[in-house]
Amino acid sequence: MQSLDPNVQEKINQWLNGSYDQNTKNEIQELLENQEFDQLTDAFYKDLEFGTGGLRGIMGVGSNRVNKYTFGTATQGFSNFLKKTYPNELIKVAIAHDCRNNSDTLAKVVADVFSANGIHVYFFEGLRPTPELSFAVRELGCQGGVVLTASHNPKEYNGFKAYGSDGGQLVAPYDKAVMEEVQKITSVNEIDFEGNENLVEIIGEKVDNKYLDELVKLSVSRKAIASQKDLSIVFSPIHGTGRVLVPPALQKYGFENVTLVKEQMVVDGNFPTVVYPNPEEQEALSMALDTAKKIDADLVMATDPDADRVGIAVKNNSGEWILLNGNQTGTLIINYMLTAWEKAGKLDGNQYIVKTIVTSYLIDRIADSYGVDCHNTLTGFKYIGELMTKFEGKKEFIAGGEESYGYLIGEHVRDKDAVVSAVIIAEMAAYYKDMDSSLYEALINMYVDYGIFQERLVSVTKKGKTGAEEIQHMMKDFRENPPKSLGGSPVSVIKDYKSQTERNIETGDTNTIDLPSSNVLQFITEDGAIISARPSGTEPKIKFYCSVNDTIATAHEYDFVAQKLNEKIDLIMQELAG
Repeated sequence: MQSLDPNVQEKINQWLNGSYDQNTKNEIQELLENQEFDQLTDAFYKDLEFGTGGLRGIMGVGSNRVNKYTFGTATQGFSNFLKKTYPNELIKVAIAHDCRNNSDTLAKVVADVFSANGIHVYFFEGLRPTPELSFAVRELGCQGGVVLTASHNPKEYNGFKAYGSDGGQLVAPYDKAVMEEVQKITSVNEIDFEGNENLVEIIGEKVDNKYLDELVKLSVSRKAIASQKDLSIVFSPIHGTGRVLVPPALQKYGFENVTLVKEQMVVDGNFPTVVYPNPEEQEALSMALDTAKKIDADLVMATDPDADRVGIAVKNNSGEWILLNGNQTGTLIINYMLTAWEKAGKLDGNQYIVKTIVTSYLIDRIADSYGVDCHNTLTGFKYIGELMTKFEGKKEFIAGGEESYGYLIGEHVRDKDAVVSAVIIAEMAAYYKDMDSSLYEALINMYVDYGIFQERLVSVTKKGKTGAEEIQHMMKDFRENPPKSLGGSPVSVIKDYKSQTERNIETGDTNTIDLPSSNVLQFITEDGAIISARPSGTEPKIKFYCSVNDTIATAHEYDFVAQKLNEKIDLIMQELAG
């Protein structure tokens, strides 16, 4: 007969006998009576870990679940950090949440714990996008912020993302310092849940309007929008926070023909119309695409539940709808912004672009052609935000992004922003349509000008208890026995971000990589292919980011060369993953 591990049973007893509410105890008791041992084991075998970005997990009772006690612990730890970091100051935080089930009630718990600790709380009146939380932290002079979201995870999940005073996600050394404060809390009795209503200030429309005003300032093609104000746009928030700000942002930009996917404008944490609320997936955009086909639209856009990432679809030259990947959309945005800034005479050598090391190096090539610095950071938008804060007041940020569908235009926030991305993408479409072109044609013409880049992310999962060890062994083997060639081209440079060294294979010369240590390897071949190997920090999975490129003289060559490059990626993946 199945039974519970003694350590799990001990943790369950602590909850049954501790200072937890009766509903929580009743739910645990019911699981025990029904002998739901697997569920109980997963819920109690460990504590939900507060990582460098916060918490994320499945909702439910237990120490390894998202609930008022795990979020309460995180908030108390964050409060302790803020009070130590800003002694004798009036500490202020902003709190926002997305559409997920329980987000509103959990946000109230977070507000209660902060206010119980004497911290002034700016509390959004309803669901709001993650980028607006970043904006509010900066606009209201807060020392911190929290948004409750699990991004594009399935409906069972929720999360707690912590932000610093610059409006960016916590980075070193502050991330580790907050983690340490959270880990110090060993009892629920150390959490002060008795909120002080006098310290909670409700915010909403006023901050919305200030945020939207900042977005309007970023427009660079007002004449094109005025000429193409009837551009047919289909938008879906996929039941999430994009519904709050994307439609008014498009309206403020001057777009008058926006069709909203009615069924997905409904706020619903169960995401009933999609399998996953992930705009990277064609399935999540299927209703928007159906609508676009019916009305012969020009552009389809959809944002994830917390509206920090956006997926788009455009028509190719045959009139077929295709989804652009994250690299393609990000490169189009940056190419467009650089073109517009140059035409406006705004490029004076003090501007810069930021991207991550696994995002298309076509962006580097384009930025270089305009004489604009392109900085590469480790994977994660928090590193882009960190660099922006470092350069604030010294250099001018134009735009940045990462291959996972997250982009930022302008300096109003320190996180990826699907709201500003959506209006700039719409403006791009208007700009090219005003020249009797399209976003698809702009993409191909960009390839003609700078070279065609084809990228693909391939994740290899190693199942079972030995999965993590297998991946460690793979990385060790790559370091000790690196591939001599990939895709038929010799490997010429190896970048090891863990040892922070770059080595030229032919000369043996080494250089230091000026980035924090991270378990990532990059192999660069003589013909310009870049292959990055990066283990996941949370799953028995290793990710391979493959980027290959070639040149095309005319747009007519695109399909043929793109197919060749895809076949080359197939070959590289066979060589790497077996």
